[in-house]
Amino acid sequence: MLHVFQYRPLRLITQTSLSSMCLKLMLSRPVAFAQIWKSWLSSHSLVGNKNIILMGPPGAGKTTIGKIVGQKLDCPVIDIDDDVLETTWNMSVSEKLQDVGNEQFLEEEGKALLKFSASGSVVSLTGSNPMHAAGMQHMKKNGIVVYLDVPTSVIMSRLKSMKVDRIVGQSPGISLKDILQFRKQFYKRWYDIRVLCGGDVAAEVVAEKVLDAVKRYQNSELETFISTRSSRCGRSMEKDCHKYFSDIVTQGLASDGGLFVPERGLPKFTAGEWQSLVEATYIERAQVILEKCIHPADIPASKLAEIIRTAYGENFTCSKIAPVRHLVGNQFLLELFHGPTASFKDLALQMVPHIFAYCIPRSCNYLVLVATSGDTGSAVLDGFSRLHDTDKQRIAVMNFFPEDGVSPIQKSQMIGCQKENAWSVGVKSDFDFCQTAIKQIFTNSDYTGFLTVEYGTALAAANSINWARLLPQIVYHASAYLDLVHQDIIPLGSPVDVCVPTGNFGNILSALYAKMMGIPIRKCICASNENNVLTDFIRTGLYDLRGRKLIPTFSPAVDILKSSNLERYLHLIANEDGQLVTQLYNQLENQGHFQLQKDLLEKLQQDLVAGWCSEEDCLAAIHSVYSTTGYILDTHTAVAKVVADRLQDRTCPIIISSTAHYFKFAPAILRALRIAEINQNPLSQLHLLSSYSPLPPVHWGLLETLKKKGNEDHQVCAADMSMLMSHIETLIQNHFM
Repeated sequence: MLHVFQYRPLRLITQTSLSSMCLKLMLSRPVAFAQIWKSWLSSHSLVGNKNIILMGPPGAGKTTIGKIVGQKLDCPVIDIDDDVLETTWNMSVSEKLQDVGNEQFLEEEGKALLKFSASGSVVSLTGSNPMHAAGMQHMKKNGIVVYLDVPTSVIMSRLKSMKVDRIVGQSPGISLKDILQFRKQFYKRWYDIRVLCGGDVAAEVVAEKVLDAVKRYQNSELETFISTRSSRCGRSMEKDCHKYFSDIVTQGLASDGGLFVPERGLPKFTAGEWQSLVEATYIERAQVILEKCIHPADIPASKLAEIIRTAYGENFTCSKIAPVRHLVGNQFLLELFHGPTASFKDLALQMVPHIFAYCIPRSCNYLVLVATSGDTGSAVLDGFSRLHDTDKQRIAVMNFFPEDGVSPIQKSQMIGCQKENAWSVGVKSDFDFCQTAIKQIFTNSDYTGFLTVEYGTALAAANSINWARLLPQIVYHASAYLDLVHQDIIPLGSPVDVCVPTGNFGNILSALYAKMMGIPIRKCICASNENNVLTDFIRTGLYDLRGRKLIPTFSPAVDILKSSNLERYLHLIANEDGQLVTQLYNQLENQGHFQLQKDLLEKLQQDLVAGWCSEEDCLAAIHSVYSTTGYILDTHTAVAKVVADRLQDRTCPIIISSTAHYFKFAPAILRALRIAEINQNPLSQLHLLSSYSPLPPVHWGLLETLKKKGNEDHQVCAADMSMLMSHIETLIQNHFM
């Protein structure tokens, strides 16, 4: 075995003299002593017996950064090239490569790794070490692998300046760029932590980022969540303090009725880090962003990568997942309807079920409750039906939707998506009743306790009240901006506006979160239909439900009066004042209204502007856009388009969230296109629309779903809490018992 020891000369200080020196410093300069002692403890506890293993392509700066990190931690630094391979082989690495060739070189390199033994050191790997599986498995046993993720274009430039023209694996007909791209799969396989490294970042800065990333990796207790209605946890012993990500995914709603938010806020990306993602694919961007938001103690990077690949693999009809398309002038559409159920909900709900299945304990069954105004229902049912069979045996879904408050095609989808672990229940009321009922069920400890004791079943939520639902939505808002940069529409750092058709406030909140993380969004435009409570609130600060009745419209996902996720935003701008949020929402519940104080309204209006659209203007916009461009907007996107036209100042690009495929609202679309005779059969309506050869093209996944002769039956119940609870018990008995 090759053992590596610290090479620094021993300091000739006896234990007695060291103690004497410490005592003198402590007595004469207690503050300085405390700082030095704290720093020493921090650095040594950071390393311990584990190695920090730096991994990345040739030219990533592993050797230089390793030396800086080792110096800061006062620990040994080992360069595999210089200190291990060349010492073992008695020749240079380049000579060895020329002597034995590519395949044999990798094998010899791997054998050297298998003999390596060290602890408490900073180790810089070679660029090809990760291609030897057994060697890397050996290294990971006693190390934290840090991936220095440098864009390929930057590496190419560095290697050129270093006059490197050949690396391991290169042969005639295979370019240096091809080899670097090929190697990425191996780097992604082994790392525990990723550190984004831009082109012009100094090695000292990268070294600090490495240390920060390792500290985060080893301190999961720093990333906790609190309820929007709780006091700061440092000053209280409340039940929902210091929850971890895996806890809140399972719990969904806080026990005090609030929503969970990260106690220390969201991570922030530097301009250089965003720049490194400009050329990345959607899946790569999702991986990087979500790694920063989910601690590896909750979901390791390798498992998160598997979940993301599964979610955004073959389920989407567009390889770009959420492409950006130019519409007219300075307006761009963010197409969020390429998932299996043709709405923006798929971007989160193809991922959340796999996150949920990974996070929940194996000792209990779970029933996921969902309230939907249309699109969430089919997206949840489809997402959870794609789980592995073993997971479906312990996880079931019950979807409540307003029986007469969704489009015919949305209802057909929800009924057709029913599977052995997923059911839909139509409620003779509106969405607000369904959502409020679910919240009341979650906070009814007697009832949830009864389900746990009697049936061994816990309840969970998949609505956007669940924090895990919001994270994937942050990704597509960030990705849309990066796409505009990649397409040379704007330079990195230039602002954009975002316009989102808004009901429950989750989608637009995710855009605001992307802004907090460093995406230069200037204004978020909140677009409402005739249920314009949010428009009034953003303009005046008065949230007033008194005398309001829900109006059924052509854009049912916006037919919401109580916007749940607004609570998270108010908690944010109120500096996490849980008592104030509790006061506001108690007043809303008891009196039907609340008024935001002036300073908070001013903060809100720095981020948000709002407008609303009539039914006539919605249909007119669909007709106008189709007549001039050949593109068909769905009804929700049309609402956003109308509001964007009114409120934008045309000084920067505006990204309009296109939240659903127009197929889902065929009767309204046919009416907007002024087609006289409309067949009531949903499938006939879709065939009629497809005959127009429109843009975007037919959503074949939606068409196939409606063709399937699935379970045509679904349960319908009155707007009564006891009836909903009865349906829940029946489902539990049928599926789990």
